[in-house]
Amino acid sequence: MQRKVPAAKLLVQTLPMAPEIDLALIDGAYPQEQLSAAQIEYLMDEPPYWAFCWASGQVMARFILDHPEQVRNKTVIDFGCGSAVVAIAASMAGAARSIALDIDPNALSVAALNAETNHAKIELCNDLTSLDHLESETIMLIADVFYDRANIPLLENFLTHYSKVIIADSRVKPEELKGVNPYEHYKSCTVPDLAEASDFNSVTIYY
Repeated sequence: MQRKVPAAKLLVQTLPMAPEIDLALIDGAYPQEQLSAAQIEYLMDEPPYWAFCWASGQVMARFILDHPEQVRNKTVIDFGCGSAVVAIAASMAGAARSIALDIDPNALSVAALNAETNHAKIELCNDLTSLDHLESETIMLIADVFYDRANIPLLENFLTHYSKVIIADSRVKPEELKGVNPYEHYKSCTVPDLAEASDFNSVTIYY
């Protein structure tokens, strides 16, 4: 990250919406005004997703902590885990297995650090097809993944094979997520705050 964003560092921060959880995130005080155009483009186009707690991830964590019955004694997968905030919340809420899944090895390294910081038991995985689990008894948790429309076709497969799919998202319209319904709405923000458009701070839980 520092090769792309000089002076950036990780700082353990408490989440405003989920103060039960501390995460190692990019320090919001890094000198943004000193970034070159190329560095800014990198942050926008290829962000180190694991260095931020995105609004939808924070909302999903809050939802799980407030509704532990959704995951208690069950196997859950935090799909595209990033910082693993959702997997950590699920572990805290009593999940039998909480699996943080991400293809980025840096994300899994930070996920392990964050789990240790919160004394949460999670498993790490970089390939869903290699995971030893019974799909029909597993809950898929998906926070802020469908901003990439190429990922939306995954939803039909997950709904077919998994016992339940819970989504937190602010970047797609409800009609794009076929097979699930809006359940709760939250106002949130990314940590550190990226001053995103207000639409991106309105997060909906679907299942």
